[in-house]
Amino acid sequence: MSAEATQAALRAQDAESATALLAVDPSGLGGVAVRSGAGPVRDAWFAYLCALLAPDVTLRRLPLNITDDRLLGGLDLGATLIAGRRIAEQGLLALADGGVVIAPMAERLGAATSWHIGAALETGVVAAERDGLTLRAPARFALVAYDEGAGSDERLADGLLDRLAFHLNLEAATAKAFTELETTRAEIAAARARLGGVTISDDAIEALCATALALGIGSARAVLQAVRAARASASLAGRAAVDDDDLTLAGRLVFGPRARSLPPANEPENAEDEDSGGEPEAENEPTPPDASEEPDKDQDPQPEKDLQELLLDSVVAALPDDLLAKLDKAAAGARQGAAGRTGARKQAARRGRPMGHRQGRPSSGTRLDLVATLTQAAPWQQLRKAERAASSSQAAPLIEIRRDDFRIKRFAQRLSQTTIFAVDASGSAAFQRLGEAKGAVELLLADCYIRRDRVALLAFRGTGAEVLLAPTRSTARARRALAELPGGGGTPLAAGLDLARTLADQVRRQDELPLLIVMTDGGANIGSDGRPGRPRALADAISAAHRLKGDGLRCLLIDTATRPQPQARQVADALGALYVPLPNADAASISRAAKAFDTRGPRHDGRSNVK
Repeated sequence: MSAEATQAALRAQDAESATALLAVDPSGLGGVAVRSGAGPVRDAWFAYLCALLAPDVTLRRLPLNITDDRLLGGLDLGATLIAGRRIAEQGLLALADGGVVIAPMAERLGAATSWHIGAALETGVVAAERDGLTLRAPARFALVAYDEGAGSDERLADGLLDRLAFHLNLEAATAKAFTELETTRAEIAAARARLGGVTISDDAIEALCATALALGIGSARAVLQAVRAARASASLAGRAAVDDDDLTLAGRLVFGPRARSLPPANEPENAEDEDSGGEPEAENEPTPPDASEEPDKDQDPQPEKDLQELLLDSVVAALPDDLLAKLDKAAAGARQGAAGRTGARKQAARRGRPMGHRQGRPSSGTRLDLVATLTQAAPWQQLRKAERAASSSQAAPLIEIRRDDFRIKRFAQRLSQTTIFAVDASGSAAFQRLGEAKGAVELLLADCYIRRDRVALLAFRGTGAEVLLAPTRSTARARRALAELPGGGGTPLAAGLDLARTLADQVRRQDELPLLIVMTDGGANIGSDGRPGRPRALADAISAAHRLKGDGLRCLLIDTATRPQPQARQVADALGALYVPLPNADAASISRAAKAFDTRGPRHDGRSNVK
């Protein structure tokens, strides 16, 4: 069997083991994050989990856009209207007490929702104050969070991911791996009954702590989860105390996906002797012990060190070969994704993702939140009826709603992005630069359908600039427009930047985010009035760049000169743009640079956060 097949088999076995341990101690382990899209593999794994759980375990599905009152609890509108006083209604987390919550597309959960779920997992209690009510209820449950964000920069919130003991990746698994049960439901029930009596030694806990530190894991929750996983493993095996096998399994399942670095290699104790290359001096040689002497049986053989090495070897054996590369990429994505383009949203009045409600009167540009309005008015009905009866002989309405009760729906609409290429099509290198731009545009268009982005292309040469490709996400249209591109002549850089500014304004009016990528060597020689002259042309280009910077446009300037000169850097500084010298740029490198810059997104003031 090849190394890859062996590692795949080990991962499948670990997935089965993690599922069994989760069934033994669901709420204690917090839950599991499953990296997999919807399909037969994920369905087979979930069926395997359900076959191990107790038949009376409640399963609750978490809607993606769940509101806080449905998640944590709030006012029971119907009962409040009937009774005339505030009556509380339990939320989904409280109703899931003792059960399992399933969260599809968990990578798209809002920050507030992720925080509330994480707090409930941490404390086992859901607490909130809403609608004049103080809500507090037990909420000990396990979370099954499906991470379906493959190929995107969306990921589970770190605070939520840290509270889940197991992180499984089923992308390379097969449904057949979960068709045969190695553990029965009766064995799980017996292990759950024995779990409270399973003990773990202090030495084992110290070994787990040392292993976590050696792997770069700084969270104390991971150690606590490993302890609970080791106790669940021992209980499942019928042991009253945790042994080495339980520790190695827990370390591999809990620490493996969280590893941030490989442990340092141990240096040989006689490294100095090996480096010296000579024989040690005779007087420094230790006296050989007498063969008749027996070793001191009372000496401590330091089992903690051996146990730590055993744990490290077990975890490292389960790590992928390209761990460091994946860790670097994940760290970069985490740094950039915090303010990424996918998080860019605007407040919308009538459509988008629901974001609660606010006080206000409905108008042509807003939508009334009827449930929130009735919820606000319900507790005051008896008092209003009494006021009306005392001041008027007319019969009181069934429900009296006043101006202050009106609530309006709030929405957040995700913004798409349009990448504008401004290409220097002048001089002898024009055809090469245009060919590179053409290839980069086609590469970026490949992601447009998934990311809802558009691409535009303008070229500046001679005495002016022109739009060669209007904003589009159509690959066929782009290829037709890019089939024959003109080139040659002077470098009217100022005209190109002014046209890019006009195109960016059009993109903004369509509720999209513009991103400008300028490909030039900075050698401007045509002014904004169409007359030649390098000093004046450079000054006009810098002025146009300052106007773009004032608009808050995100910019990337790629210097395509064979030997980069300071002019391009001056224009990039005036733009507030990221400067990338690529003298030997090709379509792939330009596309990579654009995507890397794209994930950084705008700052709060609208400018690039890249310096």
